[in-house]
Amino acid sequence: MTTVQNKIVLITGANRGIGKAYAEEFLKAGARKIYLGTRDTANVKDMVAAHPNIYVPLKLDVTKEADVKAAAQTASDVQILINNAGIALMDGLDDAKAANNARQQFEVNYIGPLLITQAFAPVLKKNGGGTLITVSSIAGHVAFPAFMTYVASKFAVHSLILSSRALLAAQGTKVIGVYPGPIDTDMARDVPMDKFPPAMVAQETLKAIASGAEDVFTDPMAQGLYAALRADPKAVEKQMLEMVQQSQKAA
Repeated sequence: MTTVQNKIVLITGANRGIGKAYAEEFLKAGARKIYLGTRDTANVKDMVAAHPNIYVPLKLDVTKEADVKAAAQTASDVQILINNAGIALMDGLDDAKAANNARQQFEVNYIGPLLITQAFAPVLKKNGGGTLITVSSIAGHVAFPAFMTYVASKFAVHSLILSSRALLAAQGTKVIGVYPGPIDTDMARDVPMDKFPPAMVAQETLKAIASGAEDVFTDPMAQGLYAALRADPKAVEKQMLEMVQQSQKAA
């Protein structure tokens, strides 16, 4: 698959942030139908009203197996699936909520994409193989201490991407992993870093579909950190240590 023209797409977490940007950019790229997966379809009513012939609201809480199974039956024509829904919580070892944060983030960030992938793998196979896109984060490669439990969930998602790529190859499903840096969304509002527009994530994903790339580092920060990690992993680890030390001094 080198284009999304006339393809049928499903996006989880489609009502805001990166998910909404995927919906907008895939619309521009000529997708024939785009299912907007969201926990409450009222959240996408304005999007559907603007493009009723393309956008289809789909009730989908990725942590609820009943929702996922129902979605796989309703959206049985999907050719491109985008595992995008996610949450991010800041914490560290001294945070009393860290264990609860971990449980919540693993439910949404890992178990959700796992359930979606399991449910839709047969759908993609039936529809010719298709493309499975799963959004992790550069934090799925680099351990940012201020996001200790979020990082763990994104490392897990990276593992899911690699396993899915191997397990779905025989049915002709292309698996793409997406690894953004800090993106300018509500979820990252309190992240003290320069941020990149959500549209960049969707645009770089479209380029990967066209080129056949499997791994997408969507912005300069993600690209630079991944290159540094490949060149000298211990140097990146030291960089994270220095970030913590600077933060502790400032406090």
